[in-house]
Order: sequence, then C-alpha cells, then structure tokens
Amino acid sequence: MALAIVGIVLLVNSSASKSAKTPTTTTGTSTTTTTLTTTQAAAATCPPATGSTKRVVLFKTAPPPCIAATSVWDATFKTSLGDIVVQMPAASSFKAVNNFVFLARYQYYNGTFFHRVIPGFVVQGGDPTGTGTGGATGVGLMKYGYPGYQFTGNTPPAICKTKPTQAGCYVPGDLALANSAGPSTDSSQFFFVLPGGQTTLNGEPNYTDFGHVISGMNVVEKIGADGSSSGTPTVKVYLLSVTMKQISG
Repeated sequence: MALAIVGIVLLVNSSASKSAKTPTTTTGTSTTTTTLTTTQAAAATCPPATGSTKRVVLFKTAPPPCIAATSVWDATFKTSLGDIVVQMPAASSFKAVNNFVFLARYQYYNGTFFHRVIPGFVVQGGDPTGTGTGGATGVGLMKYGYPGYQFTGNTPPAICKTKPTQAGCYVPGDLALANSAGPSTDSSQFFFVLPGGQTTLNGEPNYTDFGHVISGMNVVEKIGADGSSSGTPTVKVYLLSVTMKQISG
C-alpha cells in the first residue's frame, strides 16, 4: 500500500522529478527534441489523417475537434520491447481521445520513453523531455513536459472508491491521462494501469480513463517489471511511434 501511495503522489504532482536518475540500461534509441519558445509554437490545427510529415511538440492552444464523437480508434504503440494496441472509444472521453489522436498524428510521442514505472501500479510516458515534471501554467508548459496547453478531461465515477468492480472504474490494462493537479490539467502524459494498480487508483479516481489494451499487455507488464519504488525505470524503454487507425464511426 505504501508503494501505491507513492505512485499516486507521482501521478498527481509530477513535479517530484528529483527521483529521476539515469537508468542502468537503455533499450532502443532516443530522439532529441529542440527547446522551443512560445513564438515558435504551432497553431493547433487538425493534422492530416495520414499524419504530419513534420514532428511538432509545441502548440499555441489545445486542439480543436478533429475526430467524430462516435468514432472508435485503435492506437498501436511501437515500443523497443514490442507492440501494444489500445482501443479508444471517443465516447469514453471525447477530449482525451481527440487530444491523443491529434498528438500522435503530429508524431509528438515518437522517440520518447516511459519515464515513470512503478511495479504493481503504473507505466507512465508521454513527456518529450523525459523528466515527467509538471505543475507549470501558460507559456512555460513545454519545459515541464507538456505540449503548451492543458484541458479538462473527465474521471471515473466517485462510486469507484467503494465499488471498484463497477463498470467504468479502473482495471488492469486501462490507459489514462496523468495530470499535475486533477483532470483540469490533462495534457500529453499518460499511463497504463498494471495489475494491482487499480486498487489505489479506484480509491482516488482522479485520472481521465480513455482506452484499454487489447493486445500486448505482456509488453506493458514487462516494462512494469523493470520499474522501481521511486518510479525511476531500471531499463529505459522507448516509445518509437504511435499510429492511429479509425475502426468505426
């Protein structure tokens, strides 16, 4: 339980990045992200359905609606340990799914790594800086591991605290958005729920839940096994790319 409590603190207040030390092993290759200023931020326009040919990591505002409200998406996370496929119904959280499709098509996640990994709790990624820091507002967001904006998502029902097996509560394999101060600070960072992690998460259902692993859960668990109680992974696993496929809607 103490381990799980530490994990919750890291997810809510990701500015606690002093524990992020150099891992002992690296799996994959890295991508260098240029430090940008707000004057270099791109307009938040919907990317082509085939994806942007240019990687963009800083935007002036949150994305406009780029997907249909009834659409369902499969996201393939190509990692240095294998593929993970997540199904994302827009109806589960339109803003979260729309945001993820938007960022993935701008290659935002390409070459990043899972920077916070806690066995029995979560595998967290989605920060091009690799630090997981957060809590800033406005123009300084990029240096804190965000794409220049935050938005308000939605969370599982409060009843999950007392009835965690109810539909809509966290279960192993779920994909949710990490945040720095509740769902009003949702952005690019995400986490996979590892077996056991749902126990603590349902006690504090503060994270927008927007997808579920349909293939490659063994890869998620393998990444999770190389974490630590501080969250610093002992093996640096890279997210090489995320590709989106609309399967309905």
